[in-house]
Amino acid sequence: MPRRRLSQRQIERIRAIQDRRRRRLEERTTDVMEQLDDAEPRAGRVVVRHGSNLAVEDDQGQVHHCLLRRNIGQPVCGDRVVWQPTGTAAGVVTALQPRDTVLSRPDYGGRDKPLAANISLIIVVVAPRPAPSGYLVDQYLVAAELIGVQALILANKMDLIDPPERGAFLQAFAHYPAIGYPLLPVSVKQDPQLEALRPHLAERTSILLGQSGVGKSSIVQALMPDRDIQIGRLSKATGLGRHTTSASTCYRLANGGHLIDSPGVRSFRLGAISRSQLEQGFREFAPFLGHCRFADCSHRHEPGCALRAACEQGIIAPQRMESFHHLAGLAAG
Repeated sequence: MPRRRLSQRQIERIRAIQDRRRRRLEERTTDVMEQLDDAEPRAGRVVVRHGSNLAVEDDQGQVHHCLLRRNIGQPVCGDRVVWQPTGTAAGVVTALQPRDTVLSRPDYGGRDKPLAANISLIIVVVAPRPAPSGYLVDQYLVAAELIGVQALILANKMDLIDPPERGAFLQAFAHYPAIGYPLLPVSVKQDPQLEALRPHLAERTSILLGQSGVGKSSIVQALMPDRDIQIGRLSKATGLGRHTTSASTCYRLANGGHLIDSPGVRSFRLGAISRSQLEQGFREFAPFLGHCRFADCSHRHEPGCALRAACEQGIIAPQRMESFHHLAGLAAG
């Protein structure tokens, strides 16, 4: 169907309408920038993001609905930002502060996609059911090592198994405390306050990682009985509504810490890393790296392998060597 040609008068009218729209946008932008010029820059933390809408918490714990200024980067939950007020409980984020740490996962195109920033503790959650996968646990621990944060293993749902099963289950993870990863057996049903975990959360920003079905939601609810109240406060302050629960959210804990609840970690996996990076992700390998006879040692069958010798001497757990080779195969693939 041929396109209808516009008359000169119609073209001029369209141009006039577009000019008016551009002027209105420029006037609004000028008004906002004048407000920013008069407003004192403030520090804040991103607690929710949905598109260009951010919920930013200030130093006093108040939440402000902020828009994201263009061309300053892509903030994520936990990011520290500079923002300036533009009205009551409203503002504009004008700069991102440097990140201490950032947890990422690959997107569908294989590019790293940040999930959360400034984390200081990763909590790896396991449970008797579903049966835990050792290499998944080690994958999470490698991620913690590579971004430079502490990690611990939380063995949840201990009420589901009898004492003999409990002993066998915990024995499968006994090699982790020996290399510096605390192992905490808990049951939300038997200990609704999770007292064993709370001291580890104080003054830290933590995130939960683990398979589906291990009870992460129950743990979040136990740690934050006021979660629904916090969600309501965020929704009211930001107008984000249901997006407050579907987006990564950083909650305040009573002990001064923060907990990031992120839907993105449900399918968390390591991105593209080199063999050298993977080796560095296994902390007990450090004393032996560089001591193999061959520089390109795969730590499988080569003579003079320092890691295999350490494993044979009981210094490196066989389970960890098996996980290393499994993850190395995934990285190579």
